[in-house]
Amino acid sequence: MAKSIDTKVIIIGAGPAGAGTSIYLTKAGIPHVIIDKAVFPRDKVCGDGCSGKTAFVLRKANPDWLKEIFSRETDFMPSHGIIMVAPNGRAINIPYNPSRQPGETAPGFTTPRMVFDNYLFEKLPSPYATIYQDANVKTIVRNADKTVTVSFMQGDEAIEVTAPLIVGADGDKGITRRTMLGEHFSHKAYTVGLRGYYEGVTGLHQENFIELHFLPELLPGYFWIFPMPNGMANVGVGILSERIRSKKINLREKMLDAIKNNPNISHRFANAKLVDKIQGWGLPMGVELLPVSGDNFLLTGDAASLVDPFSGEGIGNALYSGMLAAYAIEKAVHENRYDAAFLKEAYDGPLYKRLGNELKLSTSLQRLCRFPWLFNLIANKANKSPELSKTISFMFTDLNLRELFKKPSFYAKILFNR
Repeated sequence: MAKSIDTKVIIIGAGPAGAGTSIYLTKAGIPHVIIDKAVFPRDKVCGDGCSGKTAFVLRKANPDWLKEIFSRETDFMPSHGIIMVAPNGRAINIPYNPSRQPGETAPGFTTPRMVFDNYLFEKLPSPYATIYQDANVKTIVRNADKTVTVSFMQGDEAIEVTAPLIVGADGDKGITRRTMLGEHFSHKAYTVGLRGYYEGVTGLHQENFIELHFLPELLPGYFWIFPMPNGMANVGVGILSERIRSKKINLREKMLDAIKNNPNISHRFANAKLVDKIQGWGLPMGVELLPVSGDNFLLTGDAASLVDPFSGEGIGNALYSGMLAAYAIEKAVHENRYDAAFLKEAYDGPLYKRLGNELKLSTSLQRLCRFPWLFNLIANKANKSPELSKTISFMFTDLNLRELFKKPSFYAKILFNR
């Protein structure tokens, strides 16, 4: 007979989205059960970049955590900006904070997901969190009394957990999304990424800027180089799966060809060594503002398709969605309301108020990358105009400025030097 547990909230998945939800539920004093199929520490194929959004959520949870992260130099690498390289090879250096003062903490950082996800996982134990690792979820069932029961196996033990609310933090192909929402995503919104860890890559920025190389053969995707701790670099490529199918692209070959033959890249890998095998994964891009809740459930992170369509950022959006999910759950518990209408107002509304415009703008930028001449134009002018370069830097932190990318007048001014 299965062991039975009753709780307030069930979280499926203990990655950044699930961990973010749990951390903030604990702060609110709400009992919950976390179920994950893996045993931590475990790897997750990713670009390993953590933006200012990640730092914001962690700082808000506990200011000491961010101090701890930046003190662990062998695990976390502070990053101060982005280098965007146009199809013609011209680079634009974009500091995250152009007005930064000496000694100021970096807005973002890079770290292997093996390290970062385990760091978050170690923060979860509390009197309010019951954690099950190495757990295989069998079924998710809606009950007549408007609760949800999750049945899973941990080793030989069968366990059933029942709660009025379930949080899907188990990815876009996870059982929570499939059961509660159905497929409900666009295959055109998918990007495929490959990642490899290299040592000995030269020419990295002294302030650890991450690099996005928009190679003509990968548009609207890109090749990346992210500086990592201990002399390592996360190197990879990402491209829309639709383009891979239509052009019959071998993504691994494209990645290795860029490393071997691209004139702006190959010399930097002359003495570099691939440390681990090249691995791939799918990215559910937030090109549509899809429903992320319903009766008795919330979806977070990849399960909610929140990956940034332009930058590929997923960690920050996952953590942020987890935090907002916890806020919504706190309201739901207080009001004893777990219906779709209440959760849409409490969760979907705040989530898309914060991320909606950002995702829409990033979708527009992704589409602009289909036109290499536009990208080349901006890069050429930015290299000659410090004012334009600074404007582009601020666009990455100011959504109102980023709106300029969508306006033809912006490109007209660049073209005619106005």
